[in-house]
Amino acid sequence: MQQQLEAVIFDWAGTTVDFGSFAPTQIFVDAFRAAYDFDLSLAEARGPMGLGKWQHIEALGRDPAVDARWRAKFGRPMNHDDIDHLYRTFLPLQVERVGEHAALIPGTLETVAALRARGLKIGSTTGYPRQVMEKLMVAAAANGYAPDCTVCADDLAAGARPGPWMALQCVLDLKIGKVAHCVKVDDTLPGIAEGRNAGMWTVGLMLSGSPAGLTLAEYEAADEAKRAALRTRIAPQFTAAGAHYVIDTVADLLPVLDDIERRLAGGERP
Repeated sequence: MQQQLEAVIFDWAGTTVDFGSFAPTQIFVDAFRAAYDFDLSLAEARGPMGLGKWQHIEALGRDPAVDARWRAKFGRPMNHDDIDHLYRTFLPLQVERVGEHAALIPGTLETVAALRARGLKIGSTTGYPRQVMEKLMVAAAANGYAPDCTVCADDLAAGARPGPWMALQCVLDLKIGKVAHCVKVDDTLPGIAEGRNAGMWTVGLMLSGSPAGLTLAEYEAADEAKRAALRTRIAPQFTAAGAHYVIDTVADLLPVLDDIERRLAGGERP
């Protein structure tokens, strides 16, 4: 089969590093407590995962349950100044601790090596700001993972997810000939929207990221019934968001790319 794909563009936390995407979620909980003595649950913190972090805090403020508790505590809705203060509290905590969550998700190195062997380029986008990624990229590289380009949530004037801009910046950085020859792989719904809005094939990861919320140890200990129940809950969310394919983890990606190559050869486009 003639190779047509040119690039795979990966998300970071929950996709290639930080199984379960715990670095950002736990630190949102900690930042709300430190800045305003406000209790946020881990499940609530996960809700808007995939957005840029300022936008993530903004979305949390609009969550009905969070908004109700915020109004009860402060007598008003969360405002722009509150979001700024929470973000300023969040950022140094995230920079300080992101290196603790730089372990690669099993299958990442093998999958990336296979992609490079096929001649594909490796791009990446993230909801993290550049300041956080500077530290995470160093830690990931020490573990053997260094994509060809990384676009961060605060890099572009146009914005971040769910818009197409970070993914399209990867197209520019990697000098890709056709957007339809790119695959976006992500564990979040905004990340799938990013890929779809950019005109790419999209692959949702059900079990390694924020939707499942499992640690690696919990994932490895889970029996097939538990994994199947998680798939039943999560897959429809990805499908509704427009994901072309839904798989468990990055380790399952290669057969998907073979199928995309087949569809491209038959004239299909994302």
